[in-house]
Parts: sequence; C-alpha cells; structure tokens
Amino acid sequence: MAREKGMEQMLEDIRLETELTRGYTGYKQFSDAVMSAMAGVPRHRFVPEALQPFAYANGPLSIGYGQTISQPYIVALMTELLAVGTDSRVLEIGTGSGYQTAILSRLVARVYSMERVEPLAKVARERLSSLGYDNIEIRSGDGYLGWPEHAPYDGIIVTAAAPYIPDALTDQLRPGGRLVIPVGQSFGAQELLLIEKGSGNEFNTRKILPVAFVPLTPGTEE
Repeated sequence: MAREKGMEQMLEDIRLETELTRGYTGYKQFSDAVMSAMAGVPRHRFVPEALQPFAYANGPLSIGYGQTISQPYIVALMTELLAVGTDSRVLEIGTGSGYQTAILSRLVARVYSMERVEPLAKVARERLSSLGYDNIEIRSGDGYLGWPEHAPYDGIIVTAAAPYIPDALTDQLRPGGRLVIPVGQSFGAQELLLIEKGSGNEFNTRKILPVAFVPLTPGTEE
C-alpha cells in the first residue's frame, strides 16, 4: 500500500513539475504512453535497499560507484523528448541501475544500453532479466563510441553529462532520429539538449533546460 501511494505521489510530482517547467520545455503534460511507462515500472526495484523508503521521491538517488538513478521527472522528460514508438530501436548511454532502460523497454521494440562500470552493468542485466524485460541488450564499454554494430538508431539517450556532443553518437542516429543528452562541465553548468538529425545529415539543436548530471567518462570495450 505504501509503495502504491508512493507511485501515485511520484506521478503527481511529475505532472506538477511538468507544468512548472513548461516555459523551458514546451510541454504542458507528457504523453499517456510515457506516463503509463512511468507507472508500470516499480522504481523501488532499482534503488539500493537502504534507500527503499525514498524510492518514489522526485529526486535522484545514489546507486554506488559515483552514479545515480535520475530524478523521475527527468526520466520522463528525456523519454518524452525521444519521441519514439513501438517499432523504434534505441541506444542508451549509461545503464546505471537499469531504471531508464526499463522505462524505454515498455515503449520501443529494442533497447541497446551501455554502461562503463561493469559491476553496474552486470547487476542491471540480472535485475532487468528477473523482472521480465526481454527486449534489452546491455554491454560494458565506452559510451563516447556508441554501439555501431546495431546502428542506426531511432533515438539515443545519454544519462550522464558530456563536455561535448560525441560525433560517434550523431553518426549512429538515423535521419529523422533524436539524440537527448546533457552537455556541460562535470558538476558545473549543464544544459539538456535535444538534437534532431535531418534527412541530409544536418542537425537542429535545442536547449531544453538546465540540469545536473554525473559526468560521462570513457570506459573500456569488452
């Protein structure tokens, strides 16, 4: 019962923050599909046991290794910005706990997710499998390089802040696809960006709102 109430409050907090930030984002509300995905993923299964009482709070939580599970509102916003559909193939950079991965998996055909911290990748892989998310593939590696074997992607989402937009990611985006990425200095000023790729490989970049993410650091290929 407490978790059901926590979920209800989380969804209401997302709705309230969506209204408060509409001047930045242009969204008065998020789509039914995104909100349904947020409601369908048990966030408490993706946070450390000691933080279970805070699982549905509208804020980030530590998951170890200097990484976090993102604020629910930000997860919903970034998912909305991708504008993907049931036949889409998505690349996620920064698996972390697997929470954003699970949200995406409820909306698209296939999720490819990369995590530089191998222990996090291993736990996320096992967790998502045990929860029945079977349209996800996870590997450990350098997110700056993307995952070219499965490109091009309909959408790419980056859950850590890079100092610049990696060329490999824009190269792996299909024409008409979207890249959602926080860009800025580590633990400094950052902006969430939406980058849309045109049919002639031109790009339209839009600043969405100021954010605070852990840094995207290079990893090691398997």
